[in-house]
Formats: sequence, structure tokens, C-alpha cells
Amino acid sequence: MFEFDQYLGFLAFLTILTIGFWLLIFLLTFVVPYWIFGASMERLKEMKAEKKAKREGITL
Repeated sequence: MFEFDQYLGFLAFLTILTIGFWLLIFLLTFVVPYWIFGASMERLKEMKAEKKAKREGITL
């Protein structure tokens, strides 16, 4: 059926495919939401600072 080098190639292919699948799942469930949440929090802090500076009459 398979020779040994074909078997190793098939195992390498399955390993790379599996690693890619779990990396995609990890990125979509943890990294991207963390990035979006952090960016939105930073933007809210900037907006608050702009409002505070405008209220105090200081322009940035």
C-alpha cells in the first residue's frame, strides 16, 4: 500500500494540517477578540482624554 517514505510524508502532511487547524481556532477564539477589545478600550481612553482636554480648554 504505502512505502515508508510515503507514510512519513503523509504523517508530515497530517501534522501540518492539524497544527494549522488548531492555530486557526486559537487565533479566531482568543487573539482576534483580545486585539479588538484592546483597540476599542484604547480608543475609548483617547476619546475621554479629548473630551476632558476640550472641557478644560486645552487643545491637544
